[in-house]
Amino acid sequence: MSTIKVGQKAPAFAGKIQSGKEVSLSNYSGRKLILYFYPKDLTPGCTAQSCSLGENFGTLRGKGFEVLGVSADNAKKHVQFIEKYSLPFDLLADVDRQTIMAYGVWGKKKFMGREYEGILRTTFIISENGTIEHILDKPDTKNHADEILSLYP
Repeated sequence: MSTIKVGQKAPAFAGKIQSGKEVSLSNYSGRKLILYFYPKDLTPGCTAQSCSLGENFGTLRGKGFEVLGVSADNAKKHVQFIEKYSLPFDLLADVDRQTIMAYGVWGKKKFMGREYEGILRTTFIISENGTIEHILDKPDTKNHADEILSLYP
C-alpha cells in the first residue's frame, strides 16, 4: 500500500507515453489528473477499469479531469490496448517502474494462492495545484469512473 497521503504534494514523474512522447506531472498543471496504476494491458480487470474511464471520458473531461494510465507494459503493448478498446487517453509506459515506485504501488499480491510482487491497482486524484485529493486503493474496475464522479457531485 502506498505511503502517500491525501493533502500532500503528488510525487513528480516523467516518462514516455504510447507515442514515445515524454510527459511529466507538470504537463497536467492547472487541471485535475486521474492517475491510475493498473497491473497489465489487455487483462480482464484492467480492461474493465480502462474502458470504464474511456466510456465516461467526456463526462470526466467536462468536470475538468485529465486521465493518465500507468503500467509497466511497453509502448507497443499500450498502443495495442488503446487501439483495441478505443481508449481516448494516454498510457505511461513505466517499464523501469520509476513512477510506480515513486507512488508506492509496487508490492506483494496474491492470486489463486500464489504470492508475487506486482502493481497494486491504485488511483490518485491530483488537484490542479499538484496535491493529492483522493486515493482509491482498490477501485471497482467495472464502475471506476462512477466511483470517481461520486467524489465530485
